[in-house]
Amino acid sequence: MTDWLHGKRALIVGAGSGIGRAVVDAFRAEDARITVLERDRDKCERLREELGGVPVVEGDAVTYEANERAVKVAVDSHGGLDTLVNCVGVFDFYKGVNDIKADDLSPAFDEMFHTNVLSHLQSVKAAVPWLRAGTGPSIVLAESASSFYPGRGGVLYVSSKFAVRGLVAALAHELAPQIRVNGVAPGGTLNTDLRGPASLGLDDVRLDDTPNRARDMVARTPLNVALTGEDHAWAFVFLASDRSRGVTGESIHPDGGFRIGPPKVEQR
Repeated sequence: MTDWLHGKRALIVGAGSGIGRAVVDAFRAEDARITVLERDRDKCERLREELGGVPVVEGDAVTYEANERAVKVAVDSHGGLDTLVNCVGVFDFYKGVNDIKADDLSPAFDEMFHTNVLSHLQSVKAAVPWLRAGTGPSIVLAESASSFYPGRGGVLYVSSKFAVRGLVAALAHELAPQIRVNGVAPGGTLNTDLRGPASLGLDDVRLDDTPNRARDMVARTPLNVALTGEDHAWAFVFLASDRSRGVTGESIHPDGGFRIGPPKVEQR
């Protein structure tokens, strides 16, 4: 523990599993005072059991009401708010436009963009008034390798994650100089509960259950690594800390080198 976040008061949205859950542990290890917002009731109960006195708010982050309630709990519990993290997301399992029935396209679009984009905006909208009064305030949003490159998701997921990248840029410009806004753009991640949209009948399908997922992740990254939420969480720590006080509108890419091209083929 280095106390990089000592005294920081943080709200972590989508904290029940995967990257969000890892961010909770990393922030606590760095001495942050946190509050969490999570939609799933069972995950909320598990968080309360595992995190002791950490305030856990149950609610759907796509609504302003749930975010406003979580912000109020954070402020009441810790006397203010310095950092907002949003890790909410849903995946489309690589479905192209020709894979989606015409009648399903509109509801699937609405669900994908409500979950992956609107939830971030609702969190920001609720938090900004309190962040302005915070100490070294910052916002960190979960982007994706799909925020920069096609092929790491289907047409709806990739376009929604490009939109999150746009949010980072637009919000960083709008909220400067008071609030920094940055993104973390992970590559594939093991040990998550990332699922698909209910509108496509994929809400019970977990990306992590894909056969040979770890092997395939290793094979497609130049560093030959299959990363977990714990690996990504430290990028969130850095961006929330005062050590990144000169950084806004940027993205950190914990993706195993995916951006620099395909892995090298060993010569034998």
